[in-house]
Amino acid sequence: MYAPERQHRMVQLAQERGRVDVPSLAEEFGVTQETVRRDLSALERAGLLRRVHGGALPAGGFRLEPGLAERDSTAAADKDRIARAALALLPERGSVLLDAGTTVARLAALLPLDSTLTVVTNALPVAARLAEHPTLNLHIVGGRLRHRTQAAVDAWALRDLAELEPDVAVIATNGFSTQTGLTTPDLAEAAVKRAMVSCARRVILVADSSKYGVRHFARFAALSQVDVLITDTGLTDDQATEIATAHGPEVIRV
Repeated sequence: MYAPERQHRMVQLAQERGRVDVPSLAEEFGVTQETVRRDLSALERAGLLRRVHGGALPAGGFRLEPGLAERDSTAAADKDRIARAALALLPERGSVLLDAGTTVARLAALLPLDSTLTVVTNALPVAARLAEHPTLNLHIVGGRLRHRTQAAVDAWALRDLAELEPDVAVIATNGFSTQTGLTTPDLAEAAVKRAMVSCARRVILVADSSKYGVRHFARFAALSQVDVLITDTGLTDDQATEIATAHGPEVIRV
């Protein structure tokens, strides 16, 4: 396959999947990762893609929402490190609210079997990982299941969350930036995330650096409402400093 054909297909894949990553493209096209990086840089200069840490997104302001399986395989090593760092910030006792998201699901899988936390979640993957913890007090938020994220949303979920005041909420996002704050593609899911942020005493945002600067349709929180942002080292020193000084959250890069 010649370079123009390969690059054309990369643009198609980015539009279909919402995001492409360098290792997967290298394997798919049988070329080196350096060749893929050069292709992506050329496509960015042409205005056809936007480079992010580890891959690229479709050009334009709004992003497509990838499915759960695709999101789980994207930036997997970064998400594992972020989840371990988040685990260290959870209390030994008390209540924790866990949002839907692949990084949050990784965090749930790390909770010790003898944990005595009270955990509330609206996410089926998170609940499934915690169902066998014998001493954990698990509560599942009700509502309509949004199949793309396997999260409960709408009126029942909002009603349940209105009754809560957890010690910590661990929140996921599809995009975050200093200009627009935290955003997600779906209005119903944004409403649930907004309620989670509002009811918790302390908010921890877990988001890999590929989500920095990405903007989606529905805004659900400002960075100033976040106490701690845990991300990876793809977020630069200048970006981390700007977030911490201008918007307030502590920034942890792992």
